[in-house]
Amino acid sequence: MSVPRGRRAVLTGMLALIGAGLLTGAEPPSRETRGPWPGAATVVRGEHSVVIGHHVPPARLRDLASCADRAHRAVGRIWGPVRAVILFPATDAEAAELAGAGSTRGLAAMATSDRVIVLPSGYARLTGPGRDVVVAHELTHVATGATRGGRVPMWLSEGFADYVGYRDSGIGVREAAAELAQEVRAGLLPARLPVAADFAPGAPRLAQAYEEAWLACRYIAERFGEKALVRLYGSDVGSALGLSQAELTAAWRDHLREELA
Repeated sequence: MSVPRGRRAVLTGMLALIGAGLLTGAEPPSRETRGPWPGAATVVRGEHSVVIGHHVPPARLRDLASCADRAHRAVGRIWGPVRAVILFPATDAEAAELAGAGSTRGLAAMATSDRVIVLPSGYARLTGPGRDVVVAHELTHVATGATRGGRVPMWLSEGFADYVGYRDSGIGVREAAAELAQEVRAGLLPARLPVAADFAPGAPRLAQAYEEAWLACRYIAERFGEKALVRLYGSDVGSALGLSQAELTAAWRDHLREELA
């Protein structure tokens, strides 16, 4: 998901100011400056993160910066270092404009190739652990290049991001995949791995698509190891796992039955 060019210039300027020392360890944890929207923005810097908010209370931004620091460490353990820059707009409409997104229904945050953009209404509905999962998920997209321009299958991109987010969350499989578990217990197993259309905002089985993708990546990590899952990002199923797509799909469906039935 790319940022419109008009906005990209302003955002790049903001990052340049930050990189030039707009905030240092000796300065207050938050301050106002020009932002990627009309009017002032509040900037909060964490240990490994920068959060830029528009009409958002500083305490909420500091909480998000702490969450981003945890996400930074989660991504680093599996993928490698990533710069955590997060925008917290005043409204969902502002977030959609910044991300160049047509629809944001059902989302709590979005990622571009170099930052995370929060959807205020969706983010507000999350629990604390849920926020950690979502921010780590989106920061994983930043680390991996925001799905690498469509060159990575959507199930792998979204599933890997959820794998990083859930890995150390303490959230159980059946809790995290509640919607899919209900279907599996009813005898309904997906016939294929989810495709791009399944992840469209407002898609009828959006939650299940994410859960299916996550459990596919979780299965790969458990059977072949995390390094094989990471290698799959720059390879294909045959080269990285020694399986055909059909064999992976069959094994994944068995895994869903074992985990959720």
